[in-house]
Amino acid sequence: VIMVLMTGITLSLFSCATAPTRSLSPGELRLLKIDVPLEANTRRGLPFIVTLHFEADGRPEMKRACFYLSEEGPYCFKIINIKYGPQGTIDVEIRTNLYGSYSLVGFVQYLREGKTELTNKVSTLIHIIP
Repeated sequence: VIMVLMTGITLSLFSCATAPTRSLSPGELRLLKIDVPLEANTRRGLPFIVTLHFEADGRPEMKRACFYLSEEGPYCFKIINIKYGPQGTIDVEIRTNLYGSYSLVGFVQYLREGKTELTNKVSTLIHIIP
């Protein structure tokens, strides 16, 4: 129990965003942070939900979310849920056959003025159990 609590605290403390503080330009999508489930829900080979928090100018069309596990990737996945708002969320179901502790870095591919753009990257630490 203590290990699960410490992992949750560690994930909360080490979650960081690389979002700039400047105003959004027309059609821009900017990630703010990334949330992952507690260790008990992140098992090797089983799907788990990653939530990306964002702000956007309008309602940009999001194509897919991509992640690096430490230096490996990017691995791209279908977005399963989007909630728009002043600070929206994107849910992505991911899975990996890797296990151990990794830096999980995420970004989103989206359409802006008819062209595919990439958001900034956000990251957190994640521990995947066998």
